[in-house]
Amino acid sequence: MYGLIFIPIIFFCWYLFSNQTNKPNRYLAYFGPKNSNKINDSSYHKIPDFEFTNQYNEAVNSNSIKNKIYLAEFFFTTCKSICPKMNTNLKKVYKTFKNNPNFLILSHTVYPEIDSVNVLLDYSNQYEVTDKKWLFLTGQKKDLYYLARKGYLLNNEIGNGDENDFIHTQNTALIDYEKHIRGFYDLTDSSEIIRLIQEINLLQAEYDYKKMNTTN
Repeated sequence: MYGLIFIPIIFFCWYLFSNQTNKPNRYLAYFGPKNSNKINDSSYHKIPDFEFTNQYNEAVNSNSIKNKIYLAEFFFTTCKSICPKMNTNLKKVYKTFKNNPNFLILSHTVYPEIDSVNVLLDYSNQYEVTDKKWLFLTGQKKDLYYLARKGYLLNNEIGNGDENDFIHTQNTALIDYEKHIRGFYDLTDSSEIIRLIQEINLLQAEYDYKKMNTTN
């Protein structure tokens, strides 16, 4: 009799313990201005729609990153200063999450006049990219620069993407499933790469926890 009473109690305690065990240690902040000035409106800044071409000559757009955690980086292939260090560190992140189907890296050229599809493919081979987990993107300069400034908030200089405009930043943005910015990281700093990997795991844990509770 008493045993029958204890069984559901034990199950309930196990359920609570399991939920707490899988709960993320902390939640990442949201970055950027809200999309609305209305009181109590929590519509966070979102990355606008885009469409570019990757190193495999395929279109990559907002649908390509649906329900993905991804990093946004801006670089150019002929850079001899910060870009090699940035992408060497990104290679560590790529290898860490290569088998995660919910993760991507998007590296956008800031020099599309030079960085054609073929150039980007050769460049990606230098970093041993053999799949579509790390995409190198090219497109119209004005569109790339608009996204860097107004979408990913990686550059606050005034510019319109014309022939005299240039962006050069070592920072990357971490984007969640809903296209919100959840972190900024210096890709030339090895300690920042450690933090970046930790926070990608935290963000993935956040979605895993939500999914588990939705299922239950």
